[in-house]
Amino acid sequence: MSLLEVKDLHTSFFTTSGEVKAVNGVSFSLEEGRVLGIVGESGSGKSVTAYSIMQILTHPGRIVSGSIKLRGEELVGKTDEEMRKIRGNKISIIFQDPMTSLNPTFTIGNQLREAIMLHTDRDKAQADARAVEMLKLVGISEPEKRIHQYAYELSGGMRQRVMIAMALACEPDILIADEPTTALDVTIQAQILELMMDLQKQLGMAIIMITHDMGVIASMCDEVIVMYAGNICERGTTNGLFYDPQHEYTKGLMRSIPDMSDDDKKRLIPISGTPVDLLNLPKGCPFSPRCEAAMKICLTERPKEYWVGEDHLSACWMNVKNGVCLAENPKRAKEEA
Repeated sequence: MSLLEVKDLHTSFFTTSGEVKAVNGVSFSLEEGRVLGIVGESGSGKSVTAYSIMQILTHPGRIVSGSIKLRGEELVGKTDEEMRKIRGNKISIIFQDPMTSLNPTFTIGNQLREAIMLHTDRDKAQADARAVEMLKLVGISEPEKRIHQYAYELSGGMRQRVMIAMALACEPDILIADEPTTALDVTIQAQILELMMDLQKQLGMAIIMITHDMGVIASMCDEVIVMYAGNICERGTTNGLFYDPQHEYTKGLMRSIPDMSDDDKKRLIPISGTPVDLLNLPKGCPFSPRCEAAMKICLTERPKEYWVGEDHLSACWMNVKNGVCLAENPKRAKEEA
């Protein structure tokens, strides 16, 4: 049994202009101790997928249909009170901007203590000791002093470390990192990512890393999902996806990464066009309006996922000849891939 299993998840925002289909039929699974990367440009549905798992969608967003199971337990349909027992305890999340995630009116120690006492049977003194222990674990100096400080008194890197400490205080099974290094400079980014990997190995938790940075994905993840317009374009192992991308959108992402090993100066090749309107999604492949290799069928019919290699799937009509359709017979498809 997978640790987390998401099946045919549909999440929409019902606005006065119409239904915005932010997540449109996403399915994936996460095994224990594995690191899954979700990559894509802004607006691709990465964060909304995470918020759907955590059940922290704000109005007017809601899960329309689908299933989210944690160790076989269905999360969709649970009340907010029931989800409070799961958030922070079994699944935790690190948001991309710690300054807006931490409460400026409470000390760091107060916020850590609250999370620990909510999900464990520790008393106030034990919770304070655990808070100091967690701050030490994430590499914050003088933790006994820091717990009495406020968020504005800490640097960006230290605030992000506090967020990681808060997320890991109850030793969750899954840590969702929603672009945790976006607001940090490059040096601090590297430190935070290294810290997360060290803690992952130490605690044995699974991680869902959400980012638009392909470099982060390459260095951290075991498996990768590429999303576009609320849909999964391609998925596979990190090596398989980086060395042999099979979807035109993934190829476009790869072409837009600078190659520092090449002495020749080459222009980056951006993906042309603009993201699709989620209020009016194309009838066919969501990426077809921007795809230079688009065929007639791409504009009228949405492609299914095809096995294009071992543990490698792509939802692209270009793979029809060589791939085996997942939807027709998943077990046979994997054996033949």
